[in-house]
Amino acid sequence: MSATTPGPSTTMPAPSAAALARVHELLRRRRPTLVAIDGPSGAGKTTLAESVAAEWCRRPVLVHLDEVYRGWEGLDEGAEELRRHLVPAIQAGRVGRVRGWDWSRSRVVDGRSIRPGRPLVIEGCGAFAAVADQPGAVRILVAAPLGERRSRALRRDEGAFDPYWELWETQWRRHLARGRGGVVPDLVIRA
Repeated sequence: MSATTPGPSTTMPAPSAAALARVHELLRRRRPTLVAIDGPSGAGKTTLAESVAAEWCRRPVLVHLDEVYRGWEGLDEGAEELRRHLVPAIQAGRVGRVRGWDWSRSRVVDGRSIRPGRPLVIEGCGAFAAVADQPGAVRILVAAPLGERRSRALRRDEGAFDPYWELWETQWRRHLARGRGGVVPDLVIRA
């Protein structure tokens, strides 16, 4: 996540072949239409999600929660936005809408429309909460030690995230403590 325009990670290490094999085996067995990849900042969620999306034969639509969060204090609101609007529409076979967030101007912007018919992968802190009402969703948790996560996240965003690390980490911990999306993951990937 960056202060201006969040985007894909370029400095995170690629997921291991073993980790990807475990994910693809789960997807092959379950054949889900909805996948949530959750975990704390810097754990490697985006890198894993992009690898999965690129290699999964069902060619999913990938939505990054970074597109939706309402600023640095918007973790819960972003997940709720997808849970209430995007996920039910796609699961019902209707076009879903993702309202975006302009990080540099701190305001909601037109997002994108997502057509049903392909699996949907939601990635980001709070992804489990975004699929909380969906018992058939596959939930993948990506975890890494705090020091490693912090180092990765701060290096990834070249200083833009530095002033917000503690705020975001505290928000993540509160999110967990409140039990948002509180289900047991189907798979845990340790970075």
